[in-house]
Amino acid sequence: MDWLTRLPLIGPVAVRLFRTHAWRSYETLERVKWTRLAAAVTFTSFVALFPLLTLGAAVTAAVLGRAKVRELEDRLAEQVPGISQNLDLGVFVDNAGTVGVVAGALLLFTGVGWVGSLRECLRAVWELEESPGNPFLLRLRDAGVLLGLGAVVLLSLGCSAFASAAVSWTAGRTGLPSGGAGGALLTAAGFCAGVLADVLLLLYVLTRLPRVQPAPRTLLSAALIGAVGLEALKLVLGGYLSGVAAKSMYGAFGTPVALLLWINFTAKLVLFCAAWTATTRHDASADLLRDEAG
Repeated sequence: MDWLTRLPLIGPVAVRLFRTHAWRSYETLERVKWTRLAAAVTFTSFVALFPLLTLGAAVTAAVLGRAKVRELEDRLAEQVPGISQNLDLGVFVDNAGTVGVVAGALLLFTGVGWVGSLRECLRAVWELEESPGNPFLLRLRDAGVLLGLGAVVLLSLGCSAFASAAVSWTAGRTGLPSGGAGGALLTAAGFCAGVLADVLLLLYVLTRLPRVQPAPRTLLSAALIGAVGLEALKLVLGGYLSGVAAKSMYGAFGTPVALLLWINFTAKLVLFCAAWTATTRHDASADLLRDEAG
């Protein structure tokens, strides 16, 4: 791409572009073959999605009660725009009570495998050893990370629900109309609430999964970029994914194809955020958490 810098008008713009942190992050992704990593994350996430939903519904039902499970179902539906009505998340909620100890252990094993795969992909972006230390201890750590991830998901969903309820309550008390400028304000407030929830989740994913500690400023900016990107994906791709799921040419595979597309877009965004934090390592050497061998 150096030839662009030698063009008369485009050259100076290209030079500035190639010096940006965003472009250096893209170069990091290209160096580690990020399309392959995104494909691996997409496959493992698709395979583990439904077992994790079932396990999460069972744990939530046991800890918080079935009423909270229904509320969790509504919040999860908001995270998969355009195709949530075709996923029938209620089935997982209805069957949550039938999950026994053995089934729960098998579902947990699937989730731990997903965490391990995602950890390896994120560490590959950092160009670190993908599976350092004792394999047995790594699986135990992955199980702890999975439980922590579940807690962070509940926390982020709770923050989003609280912020949305606060906005609705304020709008009702002040008599803010739902149309026109008032509707735009409510939409913007809901968008900001979603961004806040996504930031909490990405802060955990970008540090605890790959076991790294980037510079705080870089980490926060990456999480914010990813959070805004996730909310933008929901707004922009919702209608498109709904159309994919409904196309007769896909037949019964319409919903899985749309879900795979959504997971793939999300995986690429998370990998870019990871590259944003990892690029600092090559530019100014970020501190890493010590990886202990078992």
